[in-house]
Amino acid sequence: LAKGQEPKGRGEMDDSSKEALMEEAPPRYTESPRLPCIPHELKSLLLLVVLVVVALVVVNVTFLLLGLHLSESHAETVLRMTIQGLDGEGTPQQLAMSKKERSGTFAVRDGLNASATVVYDYSKLLVGYRSWRHRACYITRVDKDNLPGLDAVTDTFQRRQGEDGGDKAVPLADRSILGTTINILCSAVPVFWV
Repeated sequence: LAKGQEPKGRGEMDDSSKEALMEEAPPRYTESPRLPCIPHELKSLLLLVVLVVVALVVVNVTFLLLGLHLSESHAETVLRMTIQGLDGEGTPQQLAMSKKERSGTFAVRDGLNASATVVYDYSKLLVGYRSWRHRACYITRVDKDNLPGLDAVTDTFQRRQGEDGGDKAVPLADRSILGTTINILCSAVPVFWV
């Protein structure tokens, strides 16, 4: 130790370091922006409103999907009853639908070992029939409010087909009134009105 200096204790600081600390200004802390104070009751009410809205959306979506499923199964049941009969008995028929052509095509029986095709053309309001054992095609106009059933149409066409033995009916000359599906069905045979 130098002369005139007293020993420094553990807690004492050098004067120069004290001055350096005194010259520096203490850091300024700014207050962070505060959110407006929302009362607890209002928070609870907002949470309750959000939960109720979410629950309503879930319930609505559930009912919409359930309604869609029920209407689809109902339409399928009606179609199955139309094809097989109201009692559910009878031979199941094959159906091909064309939304673009707005037509339905059925394969039906024509006698013991033969088949025929019935086409409902909803855009032209025509029904066409072609038996694969006869060389003719038959068409008829239908009323859009009163479409005949498949059995009635098949019976009418088969009766007409049986009567055609000696009949000298004139085949349809202008096929432009026929829809695409019936034109394809009857392309290689004469077409007669029923």
